[in-house]
Amino acid sequence: MPTPSASAARDAAKLEYDAFLAACPSRQLLDRISDKWVTLVLAALGGDGPVARQPVSTAPRPLRYSELSRRLAGVSQKMLTQTLRSLERDGLVARHVVPTVPVTVSYELTELGRSLQALMRDVKDWAEAHMDEVLANRDAYDARTA
Repeated sequence: MPTPSASAARDAAKLEYDAFLAACPSRQLLDRISDKWVTLVLAALGGDGPVARQPVSTAPRPLRYSELSRRLAGVSQKMLTQTLRSLERDGLVARHVVPTVPVTVSYELTELGRSLQALMRDVKDWAEAHMDEVLANRDAYDARTA
C-alpha cells in the first residue's frame, strides 16, 4: 500500500477538522483570532482606523512597532509583542528588520493575514455599529435581574 504524500495527508486531515470536538487544533486558532488585540492589530495593519483611513485603492503600508502601539490605545508593550509574535508564528503577519541604528522593525499582513483581516474588519465594524443596542440590552437585562 503506497504511503500518501504530505499534501494528501494534509488534505485528509482538513476533512477531520471539527471545532466542536475538544481535541481539534482549530480551537486554538479560534481562541487566538477571537482576541481583541488580534482583531485590532489586523485592522490597523490592514489600513483601518481613525488615523490611517486610506482610499480603498491604496494598499496598506507596513507599520513600525511604535506606530502600532500608538494606534492601539491601551495595549501594553508586553501584550502587543505577544500578539505580534503569535500572528507571525501563524503566518498572518510578516516581520521585517532593517539593519539601521537603531534597528527598524516593521510589520505587515501576509496574504493569509489579509484574508482574515477582511473578516475581522467586518466584526469590528459590526461591534461599533451595534454598540448602542448592546448597551441598551445590557441596561434592560440588569434592570430586570437587579
